[in-house]
Amino acid sequence: MQFVQKSAVLSAALALALTACGQKTETNTAAPASAPAAAVADSSVVKIGFAAPLTGPQAHYGKGYQNGVQLAIDDVNESKPTLDGKPVKFELVAEDDMADPKTATQVAEKFVDAKVAGIIGHFNSGCAIPASKIYSDAGLPQIAMATAPAYTAQGFKTTFRSLTSDSQLGSVIGKYTVEKLGAKKIAIIDDRSAYGQGLADEFEKAAKAAGAEIVKREFTSDKETDFTSILTSIKGAKPDVIFYGGTDAQSGPMARQKKRLAINVPIVSGEMTRSDTFLKLAGPDAEGTIAALAGQPLDAMPGGKDFAARYKAKYGELEIYTPYGYDSTRLMLAAMQSAGSASPAKYLPVLAKIKHSGVTSSNISFDDKGDLQDGSLTVYKVKGGKWEVLETLGGK
Repeated sequence: MQFVQKSAVLSAALALALTACGQKTETNTAAPASAPAAAVADSSVVKIGFAAPLTGPQAHYGKGYQNGVQLAIDDVNESKPTLDGKPVKFELVAEDDMADPKTATQVAEKFVDAKVAGIIGHFNSGCAIPASKIYSDAGLPQIAMATAPAYTAQGFKTTFRSLTSDSQLGSVIGKYTVEKLGAKKIAIIDDRSAYGQGLADEFEKAAKAAGAEIVKREFTSDKETDFTSILTSIKGAKPDVIFYGGTDAQSGPMARQKKRLAINVPIVSGEMTRSDTFLKLAGPDAEGTIAALAGQPLDAMPGGKDFAARYKAKYGELEIYTPYGYDSTRLMLAAMQSAGSASPAKYLPVLAKIKHSGVTSSNISFDDKGDLQDGSLTVYKVKGGKWEVLETLGGK
């Protein structure tokens, strides 16, 4: 009897164990069945990395730049894009590099680890140059706002530039300052950043070639706000103009201090001074300042007026780099769509040869170094507290 009972108990236990095993097996087979669906969902999202200063004194540049990139992604997503016949959604992954080269390399490594498909940025040359080596090693295409010639001179096939370089802008504005503004004696100040010093170097070469004398060459930093001693030294040299290579965070206070010292000659500068922030920082002392900015005035851009209206409805007033962020992003996504793939190895050759009609130009293309071809620039002057166009030079 005990044997029969034990047998019955063993039989029941065995049946229960087999039932439990069966249930476990069913649970395990269900999990892999859902995995391909998750993988498909993940693969339909294409991540685009973006890096710029989003905090600190240059945040207004970076935020306007970012908004342009985001608007481009939104526009493309609304068109229900496909890659190789499959629907995709583009997604922005934005990082703050704080305009700091060390932080920029950390951001670059983060993007590589995140397996983004491409990079829009960095904004500053000093950030874009060290980060570009990391992107090149990873085979990631990068379209940067950086204007320093060294950025594309490295020979990386992954680097592209969305603005004219300092060698283009500096040489044109240097010649313009001598031949059109009549300056014969020039003082130069730069902020020792890759952008500021590079622009000042190119300006100096062109101004000298046009016959000007450089009576003073001084430098400061992109963190400084007191330029009294530098300007006092320059005053004694009696220049016709002062050229500044750097950002509006410095050129604004510089304009005020120049006026207080009774230095009654204009500041000439590059695109980072040609901003509404400069006008606010300099106040009435901005009057007469001259700055050159890549590209045409917004109203003269092929898609400028429509873009400005759409942007203002969503974000408010445009920053000067916003249209270039938009076009850079549209270029990259157009290359992916043309290649039918977000794989950098597949769409990179398409990007290198692309010809695109955008907001800033109806003929956007790159040379074999990744620089813009046929780039133009516009010279502006502050009159009555506003930036007014003097002349557009270059381009087609």
